Amino acid sequence: MKLKLIGPDYASLECDALVLLEFENSPRADLASSLTAFRESGEITGKAMELTLLHSVAGHKARRVLLAGAGKPDKFDIPTFWKLAAAAARFLKGKGVKSVAIALEAGLDTPDHVSAVTQAVIEGCWEPDRLKTAADKDGSRSIEDLVISVPTASAALQSALRVGQIIGEAANLSRDISVEPPNKLTPMALAEHAQAMAKANGLSCEVLDTDRMRQLGMGAMLGVAQGSAQPGAMVIIEYKPETRNGGPAAKLALIGKGVTFDTGGISIKPSDGMEKMKYDMCGAAAVIGAMQAIAQLKPAVAVLGIIPAVENMPGSNAQRPGDIVTSLSGKTIEILNTDAEGRLILADAITYAKQLGCSHLVDAATLTGAIVVALGNSQSGVFTNNDELLGRWMTAAKSSGEKMWHMPVDDEYREMLKTVYADIGNVGGRPGGASSAAAFLKEFVGDTPWIHLDIAGTAWLDDAKPYMAKGPTAIPLASFVKLALDWK
Repeated sequence: MKLKLIGPDYASLECDALVLLEFENSPRADLASSLTAFRESGEITGKAMELTLLHSVAGHKARRVLLAGAGKPDKFDIPTFWKLAAAAARFLKGKGVKSVAIALEAGLDTPDHVSAVTQAVIEGCWEPDRLKTAADKDGSRSIEDLVISVPTASAALQSALRVGQIIGEAANLSRDISVEPPNKLTPMALAEHAQAMAKANGLSCEVLDTDRMRQLGMGAMLGVAQGSAQPGAMVIIEYKPETRNGGPAAKLALIGKGVTFDTGGISIKPSDGMEKMKYDMCGAAAVIGAMQAIAQLKPAVAVLGIIPAVENMPGSNAQRPGDIVTSLSGKTIEILNTDAEGRLILADAITYAKQLGCSHLVDAATLTGAIVVALGNSQSGVFTNNDELLGRWMTAAKSSGEKMWHMPVDDEYREMLKTVYADIGNVGGRPGGASSAAAFLKEFVGDTPWIHLDIAGTAWLDDAKPYMAKGPTAIPLASFVKLALDWK
């Protein structure tokens, strides 16, 4: 998609469609006279997500004007704007529109707004139909040109345009990987995606195989992998900054759960909906996409992308409830439920990140159904042992438009994981399941500043929305990138 940032003269733009925002009870002055009848009839109200397509509007050279309802001004935040822009893009591409201009008024022309609208249009055009034989592969239903009009163009806004483009393209890479079927996306195939991305973007990428993981002592990871005919892999992608900010040299780890298919193992899941368990690697895909964006945007902090990749199957060699494994940290873990496998592979990944010298850890995992019960599908759960890192993270999430909610991981949740046979059990019962899962991970973090993201409710959509196709969302990729970019 070709992108351009211009000044305020959007009325003279010749394009297939011009998108203008209209707030509730605040009719646009430049369209007031021509739309009086529509407003009086209630066809145009400015309510959130209302899209009205007009043809040949007087005073505008665009062939169509899409009036996009922005709702109440005091409710119009970055996530709302992102959804509206993506919905407009999906609506227009469905009409065969090729060139689009979007006008941002004063107050909506910040770098965060420009980045969000760019990213939203790119992601809004994505479809999950890559393996359909009759899929639209010739681009006939795709927006090719996007112009963003602002009151005053500046270098900061031009930079924000580039950031939005890079994050949007990285998010679509992540979604392309996530939507692949599990017969194609094995753990080693996921590692190959990481290697291909790294090679294309000048990053180093190391893949640890079964023998190497056994030599290192990654018993928690290997315990999950042993039930599958497909070998597991630990993937390490490294970004080294050209220049660093002043102060202590930080090394940030982005860790993504990479279970390419999760049957639950011996503690097998119900068959209804199990096909969605191909999405149990969305955290890993978000890390791959984020590392691509980081390589292109070149933040001043060193970043490692770490992906523990396995398939959780109930094969004849699968681990059993009651087994005890020794993790890379040396701690022993009693396997009480083989469907609580994500925390096992993350435990070894977290320990390895610390051994590689990472000073700050952020992991993302489709970890628990309990977080969906707690927060639904609109917000990801955030758990932490460090308030300073939490502040950094929530600032990054807010600017990216990804909704997050701080959840507890107090010592009481660790008590739920006690077992007489090992140092820790891998489940703590149904009550507070998301927090006890986070407490399990915290056991391997120690004092290292750490954020855990439970994205089980936000990593994919079961049904298409006006602003996004059915399937993976790439959350929390944008927040990963913003955290690295804003690192001081």
